[in-house]
Amino acid sequence: MPTGVLEEFCLTSQKGSDVKKSSLISIAVAVSATAMLLAGCSSTGTTAAPAASKRACIILPDAVSSTRWENGDRPALAAAFKAAGFSSDIQNAQGDTSKYATIADQQLSKGCGVEILVDYNGAGIQVAAKAKKQGIPVIAYDRPIAGADYYVSFDNEAVGGLEGQSIVDGLKAAGKNPATAKVVYVGGDPADGNAKMFHDGADKVMAAAGIKPVFSTPGTWDGAKAGTAFEQAYTAQQGKIDAVWVANDTNAAAVISVLDKNGKTIPVSGQDASPAGLANVLLGKQTATVYKPFALEAKAASDLAISLLKGEKPTVDKKLADGTPYIAVTPQLVGPDKVETVVTDGNAKASDICTADVAAACAKYGVK
Repeated sequence: MPTGVLEEFCLTSQKGSDVKKSSLISIAVAVSATAMLLAGCSSTGTTAAPAASKRACIILPDAVSSTRWENGDRPALAAAFKAAGFSSDIQNAQGDTSKYATIADQQLSKGCGVEILVDYNGAGIQVAAKAKKQGIPVIAYDRPIAGADYYVSFDNEAVGGLEGQSIVDGLKAAGKNPATAKVVYVGGDPADGNAKMFHDGADKVMAAAGIKPVFSTPGTWDGAKAGTAFEQAYTAQQGKIDAVWVANDTNAAAVISVLDKNGKTIPVSGQDASPAGLANVLLGKQTATVYKPFALEAKAASDLAISLLKGEKPTVDKKLADGTPYIAVTPQLVGPDKVETVVTDGNAKASDICTADVAAACAKYGVK
């Protein structure tokens, strides 16, 4: 019905106008029409929420903290929804909380059947609340979000545990006693709920081996800031550092840059199996990286979302401490002899890893 007609009807209805009816049939028709018209009327002038949608709305956090978001998760999620016969709207907040909120408002105004949110500095909390007010289920993807209906991620404490174990093993391989080793911690952004899980998982394993950090830098997912913070720690310790627990490959690269400048090679951890991280693993500058095949996480999230779009009620056994249903995907530790596995899986390209200074190491470990 044209907007002008609806507005005129609403004004007329609010003034108490009446319409004469000529027959019972016309009365029935009028009653039906009136019900439809009144559904569009409001004394406040606001419009009703969009009708139920079968569209998946997805917000990615940035393109800096990891290459996976644009190169891996976006195409994997898009393909899954297309194959299931559902449309998807996937957008990236580019590390901007204001943009995150704007994207969400635009998506919700067009209608969403499910929201998949990768949190960025807490921006997902408000979006989750708005979506739930419209009756839209929310899946927190990779990072926990307070108030989400479901959480799909890798087992984050297990990720940290693998990182911690790589440090313990690296120290032993270097002939160092973990209990007396000087270890620096370079964690992730505390605003990211996963960062604490990574830290706790790593610290549990390292503490069991007797490791106590001599210095912990302020957490961040910004590689440049992580590098600056580590350089300050290096100076404070006068270079007397035996290992560095680092939460991800981006920060690890910054730490390694400082170590390279000082001619030092020590155990360094990481995660994401990024091309730079894999190259550092092959060169022996990074002990290992935790490989999280994003395809498995994307499949778990899209399977859950598709089930919700179909009107089903999924059952999830595992739960977070706050009771949120949690689907946990198992991560893998990748040392130099496992790098080829990541390439074979299609989650990294040998051409991106095996640059000039890494070519010999690639040949040694069969990465091609």
